[in-house]
Amino acid sequence: MRTPTRRTVLTAALAAAGTGLLTACSAGSDPMKGMDHAAMGHSPASPASPAAGGTTAPAGFVAPNGPEVAAAEARRRPGPERKVALTATETTLDLGGRTVRSWAYGDRLPGREVRATVGDTLALTLANHLPQPTSLHWHGLALRNDMDGVPGVTQEPVRAGGSFDYRFALSHPGTYWFHPHSGVQQDRGLYAPLIVEDPREPLRYDKEWVVVLDDWVDGIDGSTPDAVLAELAGGMGGMDHSSHDMPGMDMGGGASTAAAGPSRMLMGAASPLLGGDAGDVAYPFHLVNGRLASAPETFTAKPGDRIRIRLINAGGDTAYRVALGGHQLTVTHTDGFPVEQATTQALLLGMGERYDVLVTAQDGVFPLTALAEGKNATALAVLRTGGGAAPDASARPAELDGRLLTAAQLKADASVRLPAKSPDRTVLLELTGGMAKADWAFNGRAYDPAQRYPVAAGERVRLEFRNSTAMWHPVHLHGHSFALGADGPRKDTAIVLPGTTLAVDFDADNPGLWMVHCHNVYHAETGMMTVLGYRA
Repeated sequence: MRTPTRRTVLTAALAAAGTGLLTACSAGSDPMKGMDHAAMGHSPASPASPAAGGTTAPAGFVAPNGPEVAAAEARRRPGPERKVALTATETTLDLGGRTVRSWAYGDRLPGREVRATVGDTLALTLANHLPQPTSLHWHGLALRNDMDGVPGVTQEPVRAGGSFDYRFALSHPGTYWFHPHSGVQQDRGLYAPLIVEDPREPLRYDKEWVVVLDDWVDGIDGSTPDAVLAELAGGMGGMDHSSHDMPGMDMGGGASTAAAGPSRMLMGAASPLLGGDAGDVAYPFHLVNGRLASAPETFTAKPGDRIRIRLINAGGDTAYRVALGGHQLTVTHTDGFPVEQATTQALLLGMGERYDVLVTAQDGVFPLTALAEGKNATALAVLRTGGGAAPDASARPAELDGRLLTAAQLKADASVRLPAKSPDRTVLLELTGGMAKADWAFNGRAYDPAQRYPVAAGERVRLEFRNSTAMWHPVHLHGHSFALGADGPRKDTAIVLPGTTLAVDFDADNPGLWMVHCHNVYHAETGMMTVLGYRA
């Protein structure tokens, strides 16, 4: 995601983008709910308290460090501190026989898991040893706004050599993760799981396995995510195809003149599950818990053990279809919230999505395979409960092509189902643009951090995502969870297929300025982001 001041790569691609505020669809007679362009414009910013890290908010909107935010945090009743020290640094990472220079939290990939209990106060200090500013976004958490980690919106960037103290209450258990919201840093090694445990956990299981999926390009043959962004931001229209090696197209093997290393622009990747085009980036590797398929992580258990697997897709541009050979998956949660349990053979995870599943371990050695959907590549981990040879890197269990459950087929557990209510406000977000011009956007306008879609505390808000593009997008809402339909699952990230409309509802109960964006890091960086702002 994007640091708003970091525009060097995108200036040419975005020069024509307007900066006027988008108009929100609305219902009701309240002026805040109408098409009030003056109220939605670029109002003069009000000064921020130093405690907010230099954040600002337009007049008439709740500031990230405003009293409304403090009051909402007090209602969460922050408990004992869970103290963590985290360092973002350049380092050498071993992917399993292949070493790369990259950026990571400490010297691990993924970063060391942070585990706490619901009701705790997470007190984490981020030390930035990177050569550029960074931040930390806590993906999926309903937390206080000034801790959400979006430079230029909720905090100032954490400068190189500086540090920042994140401190907030953990109000809901579940499977979450954290990553930067600065440029394309997330597509390096800067990510880690955050597990919030429930002291009254109703599930019963013997072991737990946290599985983080990722697509990897950094440090391979000179490639970096920034170079990939530079190539993609140029679009396809003006590129010199003769100088690019395009996967899926017979164009020769030249190196890109617009980016370091070979071309990483992906052509011809298709998936019926994703409605057509599967992705923009040809990643050389796909990882499970930081390991190549040729040197997979092995998780050991006993036959008959009941295992909770927490699946997290931390990728930049890849959906993964996941299956465990020889096993059924019982889905218990998605994006941290419980669902009515359902059994499947495979799951599809867009970037940013999480699923918790239960499996009863069989006797033997089994591949946990993550198929890079539409990209003809796989990532691998191994479940071992007995003797036998480990599956090789090409293992493709039959379950991958078996019964697949989607979020739309799930129902929220009764304990977390949103009560029935008509929306007080509808915000239309049309997904627009394409790869040809790299003009991804909402409602045809590239991201401007000064734009605000107004909402009011206490409202039931409907977000209507209309995908007029030829590609799928995993849309993510910060600081809230939404419901897919009347009794659908509670989520914070959901796939919108091309040519479809997805309507989701949430209760506006967490004041501040909150991002909505595509969680394809390259789509977000080229404009598919905006902000919801609570009116003061």
